[in-house]
Amino acid sequence: MKTVYIETLGCPKNVCDSEFAAGVLEDAGYMMVNDPADASVIIVNTCGFIDDAKRESIETILDMSAYRDGGRLLVVSGCLAQRYGDELAKELPEVDVFVGVGDYARLAEILDERLGAPCIPADQAATRDCEPCTLRKRLGPAHTAFLKVAEGCDNRCAYCVIPGIRGSYKSRAPSDILNECEILTANGASEIILVAQDLTNYGADLYGKPVLAKLVRDLCRTDGLKWLRLMYCYEDKLTDDLIRAMASEEKVCHYIDLPLQHANDRVLSAMRRRSNKASILASIERLRAAIPDIHIRTTLMTGFPGESKADFDELLYFAETVRFERLGVFAYSREDGTPAASMKGQVRDAVKLSRRDRLLRLQQSISLEQNLAKIGKTLDVIVDEREPDGSFLGRTRYDAPEIDNGVIFSAEDSADGAPSPGDIVKVFINDAFDYDLAGYTV
Repeated sequence: MKTVYIETLGCPKNVCDSEFAAGVLEDAGYMMVNDPADASVIIVNTCGFIDDAKRESIETILDMSAYRDGGRLLVVSGCLAQRYGDELAKELPEVDVFVGVGDYARLAEILDERLGAPCIPADQAATRDCEPCTLRKRLGPAHTAFLKVAEGCDNRCAYCVIPGIRGSYKSRAPSDILNECEILTANGASEIILVAQDLTNYGADLYGKPVLAKLVRDLCRTDGLKWLRLMYCYEDKLTDDLIRAMASEEKVCHYIDLPLQHANDRVLSAMRRRSNKASILASIERLRAAIPDIHIRTTLMTGFPGESKADFDELLYFAETVRFERLGVFAYSREDGTPAASMKGQVRDAVKLSRRDRLLRLQQSISLEQNLAKIGKTLDVIVDEREPDGSFLGRTRYDAPEIDNGVIFSAEDSADGAPSPGDIVKVFINDAFDYDLAGYTV
């Protein structure tokens, strides 16, 4: 029996790729296993977005190389393989095969033939079509699933390598997305999370304008779907129609991931972002006016080339006054081949990290204050897992898996038994911490 273990690193879009690869392999007679020691093929699906992700990918590859004895095949796929395949082939003789991001459909053939290590040239990614969903095999919890609606990106932000790795923006056909959603919910997914490099651009290449609002409404007709969540939306494409769809469709979580990166107009312009501070504040106001309980997640970047102390102070004040419900911060990573890498005014690492940490400390206090305000409220919580001590872990509508807050709660067994993953239960909140809530079912 040909057995495969897949280790997935990076973003939810990589999760979708790994599950497609698993489906392709299973269809070709391979069997997925949960332990690399039990596998005849080990695949590391890598991330190559920033330095920290690259380091994690290399460390994981080296860890997995320890299992190569006994004739196991070590395969490296994903963004790092796409971006640095030729160099990695020289530096990592432990790896048997490198697979680019556009070659998952051929993975079974590649493994069967024990092909060599050259990376798929980066420009080939631009010709990649989005893969159909019919062969996708779930590798994570059945009750929550990421659904990728497009591949690639057209935004060309000055710091970002993604267009060079994954090519230009290509939307999937609506029928394929709706079909995949039906398959996922029929197999137990209560929560569907829409992802793309720029979700709000969905359909622009197919119809001449973004049509995410229509897709959202159509997806909400899916039987079995309880929660629909939107991630990676760009502020400059946040239409009134999309906000109305979010406000009117009961299945849509009042949550949006809206990566903004900065609040200083000069820095935003240097980043090649199409937003400015005024448009950002206006969009936040529109969201909060239309959906009073909206929880906005954003990411901010510190230390972009040319960012002065005054620019950072403006960003810090922006975060303090807007008071985002969810906030991630990362220090600028100087990536080869990006316009930002050759810009003047590169900021010292110590300064970038110090500024990042100041923002995170500020957000920690904001998060605690917002969580304390939830004490005494009863919230809908999706069950993620049961702990050995009998307590449960879950999330509110306002939290995406892995990256956002959690809820620790107790539950009395009902006539139907204890809650199961994917169940949505009412939880009374009686305690709060920096990033988590606690309570009990009612």
